[in-house]
Amino acid sequence: MIAFAAGVAGLPAAGHADAKRGAYLAAIMDCGGCHTPGIMLGKPDFERALSGGNVGFQIPGLGVFFPPNLTPDDETGLGKWSKADIVKAVTKGERPDGRMLAPAMPWHSYSQLTAKDADALASYLKSLKPISNKVPAISGPNEKPGGLYLVVTQP
Repeated sequence: MIAFAAGVAGLPAAGHADAKRGAYLAAIMDCGGCHTPGIMLGKPDFERALSGGNVGFQIPGLGVFFPPNLTPDDETGLGKWSKADIVKAVTKGERPDGRMLAPAMPWHSYSQLTAKDADALASYLKSLKPISNKVPAISGPNEKPGGLYLVVTQP
């Protein structure tokens, strides 16, 4: 498997043009910069690229959020999500259960993706090898976080 500097897993097999475009998009969107274990600690685990970050983001007043597993693992990742669910999350910030994504996720910027590019990104994520990696749960503002985190402050 080829690993890019941004922590994005290798390209899909030949003949999957949409997924190859999605791999390119995941790299330039820096998905691996948050969703790869160890990346925020300077020790990226590219063997588990995109399987969820182990450093969270504290949003004052909201809690601590950990970047989820983007691989198609059924239990800890996006395995039960459809491509349409992924596109909606990336472009509208909404999960299949109706919950909005954490404010640290730059979906507002990603909302500018064309429909074709958003679908290509979803195709790529669905083409990845499933990796079981459960990230720490979201913790509320008065709860103890389940791992290390960065504090996000507004300018």
